[in-house]
Amino acid sequence: MRKILVPCDFSDSAVQAFKFAVEIANQSKGEVMLLNVVELPVIHENVMMPTFSFEDTFLKEMKERADKDFAKMKSKWAKEGPKVSTYVQFGAATPTISRFVEDNKVDLVIMGTKGASGLKEFFVGSNTEKVVRWSPVPVIAIKKSVKASSIQNIVFPSTLHNNEEALTMKVKELQNFFKAKLHILYVNTPANFRTDVITRQQMKDFAKRFMLKDYTLNVYNDLSEELGVNNFIKEVKGDMVAMSTHGRKGLNHLMSGSIAEDVVNHIECPIWTMRSK
Repeated sequence: MRKILVPCDFSDSAVQAFKFAVEIANQSKGEVMLLNVVELPVIHENVMMPTFSFEDTFLKEMKERADKDFAKMKSKWAKEGPKVSTYVQFGAATPTISRFVEDNKVDLVIMGTKGASGLKEFFVGSNTEKVVRWSPVPVIAIKKSVKASSIQNIVFPSTLHNNEEALTMKVKELQNFFKAKLHILYVNTPANFRTDVITRQQMKDFAKRFMLKDYTLNVYNDLSEELGVNNFIKEVKGDMVAMSTHGRKGLNHLMSGSIAEDVVNHIECPIWTMRSK
């Protein structure tokens, strides 16, 4: 967690993400990169309407306004470090953020989210949900003010498959960083039912294989994976969720969805996600 990107639209959730990132960077001796993405409208040329091009003065004003807001955030929340760099880029939010992550070798994205609901969630989703789906590095979604020092219980929903090695090793690093207890969770649903005896043995084998420490093993029965994760978090007073996302795109995403992205939209505590390969 040495190079941390915070996409910033200066909303309250973005400010909370920045404050959380500052704490993480101070602890990891890393740096924070604030990125404001300005999405410009596209107007196609026709006989009645010539192509509209943004003048340099307008773009300059947008950047100056963002720089002033960045300066206020830094002076208020990062007076005593860590190193904070600021950037303003123009373009569509999700691909711009993804390119920035790759070009600057970012280790972690911390992003505020308001969530999404109803038809907006079904057809569009939140910007954070889209970044979760596309990001090549882990993402932490933040909805409200939270202290890094308060992360003491991390819930790790798992399918218990052998192909989760990269994910599980990253989650172990996350647990070690926060010095937290890890709660391994398997959600049993009517659509994918397994007996507890079989599941608990698989969980024990899973914990032994990855040499987990300071953990609990939990089988939770619910109507859906999302409901199970949400209800279990309330029971154990979880401070963070760590899970993978399949990064589904296009029609496949619309028809199948993603449990991780549903969780980003509906659960209040910070959510750490990593895209599965």
